[in-house]
Amino acid sequence: MRPDIPAWAGEVADAHPYPLAFATVSGAHLYGFASVDSDLDLRACHILPLDEVVGLTTGPETVQSGGVREGMELDVVSQELAKFVRLLLKPNGYVLEQLLSPLVVRTSPLHEELKSLAPACLTPQHARHYLGFAAGQWQLYQMTGELKPALYTLRVLHTGIHLMRTGELEADLRVLNTLPYVPVLIEAKKSGEHDRLTPDLVPAGTLSADVERLTAALEAARDASKLPPAPSATEALNALLIRTRLGR
Repeated sequence: MRPDIPAWAGEVADAHPYPLAFATVSGAHLYGFASVDSDLDLRACHILPLDEVVGLTTGPETVQSGGVREGMELDVVSQELAKFVRLLLKPNGYVLEQLLSPLVVRTSPLHEELKSLAPACLTPQHARHYLGFAAGQWQLYQMTGELKPALYTLRVLHTGIHLMRTGELEADLRVLNTLPYVPVLIEAKKSGEHDRLTPDLVPAGTLSADVERLTAALEAARDASKLPPAPSATEALNALLIRTRLGR
């Protein structure tokens, strides 16, 4: 685990009311531009016991919690295995990034099996997620002028382009970056989660032009992608779910 991830993150995962397939770190820490006051975004997949699946009263598909620990705000979200699998079979970049995050807090053999099936869930339709996410973040930047949504926009577009071209998921903007001013923006954001993007960091016209160009590049990468048109992992994920439920 990186030094910017607190050692007690594992204790937070262990306090979950259900067994976990995995717990990973998402958000700005995963994306490569955490601030001194960034939240710790912990994402997980939990497994309900059989009696909370087959009975009239079922357990929670989503478990959320928050709070503050040692001055760091927590945002903990866990999806139950069946819901997580359903989301994985949709063009949902969020769950892919959670599953494949290298910032692993807790893992299991089930986690490894899910990761091994992730490539068979990829389709060009995942571009829709990244285009929509980028559009929302760009709109937020235009409303607030803050560094965070500007960096989110650039991160999302770079991740989507790379995914469409290579079939590989990479969420760290520092690894993917193609723009000369991004390291300056990342360094500036370290001081505060809601700091503004000032003209001395990058002219507004330059940023706008780059976002427009990257959006077009993602659309072109989607159209040219060699990813299969539909997931091929449905049967394997269904079998994994049943096997896990029955404890085989």
